[in-house]
Amino acid sequence: MVSGAGASGSVIAQCLRALRSAFAGIGMLSLPINLLMLTGPLFMLQVYDRVLASGSVPTLVVLAGLAGGLYVFYGLLEGIRSRVLLRIGQRLDAQLSSTSYACSVTLPILIGRKAEKLDPVRDLESVRQFLVGPGPAAIFDIPWMPVYLAIIFIFHPILGFVATGGAILICVLIAANEFFSRRPAAEAGQHAVERAQLVEQGRRNAEAIAAMGMMGTLTERWQAFNGTFLSKQRKASDVSNAFGTAIKTLRFMLQSGILGVGAWLAILQEITPGVMIAASIMTSRALAPVEQAVGQWRGFVAARQGFRRLREVIENRPQEPERMELPLPEQALSVVNLVAGPVGNPVLQNVGFALKAGDGLGVIGPSGAGKTSLARALVGVYPVLRGSLRFDGADLYQWAPERQGAFIGYLPQDIQLFAGTVAQNIARFDGEAAAEDIIKAAQLADAHDLITGLPNGYDTEIGAGGNTLSGGQMQRIALARALYGNPFLVVLDEPNSNLDADGDAALTKAIAALRAAGSIVIVIAHRPSALAAVDQVLFLKEGRAQAFGPKDEVLEKVLAKTAVPVRAV
Repeated sequence: MVSGAGASGSVIAQCLRALRSAFAGIGMLSLPINLLMLTGPLFMLQVYDRVLASGSVPTLVVLAGLAGGLYVFYGLLEGIRSRVLLRIGQRLDAQLSSTSYACSVTLPILIGRKAEKLDPVRDLESVRQFLVGPGPAAIFDIPWMPVYLAIIFIFHPILGFVATGGAILICVLIAANEFFSRRPAAEAGQHAVERAQLVEQGRRNAEAIAAMGMMGTLTERWQAFNGTFLSKQRKASDVSNAFGTAIKTLRFMLQSGILGVGAWLAILQEITPGVMIAASIMTSRALAPVEQAVGQWRGFVAARQGFRRLREVIENRPQEPERMELPLPEQALSVVNLVAGPVGNPVLQNVGFALKAGDGLGVIGPSGAGKTSLARALVGVYPVLRGSLRFDGADLYQWAPERQGAFIGYLPQDIQLFAGTVAQNIARFDGEAAAEDIIKAAQLADAHDLITGLPNGYDTEIGAGGNTLSGGQMQRIALARALYGNPFLVVLDEPNSNLDADGDAALTKAIAALRAAGSIVIVIAHRPSALAAVDQVLFLKEGRAQAFGPKDEVLEKVLAKTAVPVRAV
């Protein structure tokens, strides 16, 4: 069986093709809509020149009935266009939502802090909101402006020249608006992103802020940044509003100007009063989409910038190749000259070791040695930049990411649980998970009694980030999640950081049980109790392997050559 996601760029290409075909349909639908918009001025023309001149009530009734029918038809088509635009936006969201979500989740891993300025989900939302608003309809109506102007020329050339001159001046103002507002709008948008990041950072670190009295200084920092944001936003809004007001004023002046020129031509008996009124209404209607488009300009700019960022992120995203589905590994793990870390920052340098089923490895070393980076590389979080990481002789990346989860269990240093029930978190939100498998993982992590003691047992809602649980409870449940499904490789990064003596004993028992069942267990250790159930030790320093082998030999060697206290390893 072959699986693969295909090229990321093709996702955008498919969406663009779908958008082009959908917008082509909208353009065709806009033809009868704009023709039906002539109903008002033509009705007014007939009332002034035919009904009032003849005094015929039957003629008025017939014209009114015809106009009413055309207005109903116009309303139906306008409603259809709005519904189609809504569905175009939702279709785009449906096509890109999973990809944008995946990018949002993986970007911090791939590019580190640079990811803070990128939010593909928010960018997609800005595009969708613009598509379902009045902006696209106004844009599709603007190309019909020459049709209205041509009809005004038919009424009288002088009226046509006046209307065309005003329209040209308005188009110049639109171009100037685009030129002068682009940079302020981009700066305001960037500051809005950074402003949201400051709020999120504060929420994530609320305890530290409260405990260390940082609220005052951080509030001052927020005020300073918010002042800069408001200044950028004010500048962008002032530019946009200035041009919008100028265009609106010019449209009113042009409409009255057409009425005045029409009155002069009517006095000279070159046109009828009906033509005068019809030309004024038609000029206003021709320029209405322009004014509406200017009013939606901010949303258009945000959507354009969001789509550009979204496209860059998706097209530059590492592509998932097609893979032959391999059987799950069950024999050995081999790490050869491994160079890994975030893109552009290889933390690990030429690390190598080999383990077989049932082995237990403890990874020790000073802070900043690369222990957590090794854990992340082993589970596929950090990319392998050079060297190899093989399971049963096959490179880790020969399994699709979803397939990797079937044989890898991981307890990260920074424990994160998700809003949902305890059972859902342990089962990794697998909707088809069997209850006995969830309970088995909890028992192996010595968390079963803890969980059944919660208000609703395994069905207890733990809240976002597990904020209803203590640190020890979160660690036990996260350990159970790592052990769910009896994975072949289990990587535990500081698994006893929040555990008491009983928890340490339970952890040692769980590691021994995993090894007995044929799993490879790798423990990143800062407390010696975590090494009780492993038989081999890897000592890292500055991203390089300094020693690897039987636990007692490596510990004796490391402690003999360094002044590291026993409690530090």
